[in-house]
Amino acid sequence: MDKVFSSDGTAIAYEQQGSGPVVVLVGAAFMTRGDSAELAALLAERFTVFTYDRRGRGDSGDGAAYDVQREVEDLDALIERAGGEAMVFGMSSGAVLALEAVARGSAASRLALYEPPFIVDSTRPPLPADYVDHLKALVAREAYGDAVAYFMTAAVGMPAEAVAGMRQAPFWAGLEATARTLPYDGQIMGDTMSGRPLPADRWQSVTVPVLVGIGGAGEESMLNGARELVALADNFTLHTFPGQDHNIDPKSLAPVLDGFFAAGQKA
Repeated sequence: MDKVFSSDGTAIAYEQQGSGPVVVLVGAAFMTRGDSAELAALLAERFTVFTYDRRGRGDSGDGAAYDVQREVEDLDALIERAGGEAMVFGMSSGAVLALEAVARGSAASRLALYEPPFIVDSTRPPLPADYVDHLKALVAREAYGDAVAYFMTAAVGMPAEAVAGMRQAPFWAGLEATARTLPYDGQIMGDTMSGRPLPADRWQSVTVPVLVGIGGAGEESMLNGARELVALADNFTLHTFPGQDHNIDPKSLAPVLDGFFAAGQKA
């Protein structure tokens, strides 16, 4: 494990493995760098892979006040450490962070996304209008278990009874450990989980090849959001992973990412 310092002085913890062209993996809500270990190991057979703890998680620090731009700068610091250019993969809300970073000028030559959790129609309920504010209030009073439960019901769409049963599971403590960053993911998503169409111009500055992955066994709302994203520009391509849902098997994901990123080296 090593650390790089972001523009605001926050230390961002990362690990590097493999050799070859650089790929940076951007995690979803709750994820730390260890959660990407299997995927990283598979990609490291051909690429230099960077995994990192997003700010406020794991061994990374955090700033006094959150802004999405700070996370963009975190990614920029990693890319600079890696040599000044990278290919980037983002998972779920991390996919939207990666997309936003490239739109704001991060030096990525190729971008792969898996199931950005957009809600663009009525196939599932949108987030409550006060979703982020409510999460912030729960975190402010250190009600981390309640924050996790609220995320699971409001954002993921799980039944409250199912979430209540999960509180006794061994993995729940790990979710609570990163719960203070849940408002960050909410701010990254912005109004893209409102049930309204995606803004046509928000990512028009993204001109690099973009692969948008979706699970064939996933939710209809995810598929509809991915289709709408891909329709925004000719450089976005949709890829369906048969039999996969939001919790995709790294062994299914890695060969597709390998091919997509390797194609960029041949161009």
